[in-house]
Amino acid sequence: MEYQIIEPPRIGLTGSERIWIVLSHLSPLLGVPFLLPLVVYLVMRNESPIVASNAREALNFHISLIIYAVLCIPLALILIGIPLLFVISIGSLILSIVAAVKGSDGVEYQYPACIRLIR
Repeated sequence: MEYQIIEPPRIGLTGSERIWIVLSHLSPLLGVPFLLPLVVYLVMRNESPIVASNAREALNFHISLIIYAVLCIPLALILIGIPLLFVISIGSLILSIVAAVKGSDGVEYQYPACIRLIR
């Protein structure tokens, strides 16, 4: 029996759309994890649905990370919060890079363990 890998449909993107998608996902590396995706989402939501979708997903992910980090602070008193913060930070770095690569290919990437507050 032969199996086929089914990939999500890819959408043709312009150069500026690619840049906004990548910047939205990599905004923590630029030092503006919450602000940049919010601005991109608010500006591009009527112009480009794919950019708005990726910026919204990045914004939801960064909000989720803030919530997870705040929840780890009391756990640091019993010493489990410190390794959890380390895992969260490494995981967010890896997932942001994966999302930027997928987004630049035109795929609407969805982060795992993300609380989708903004729809």
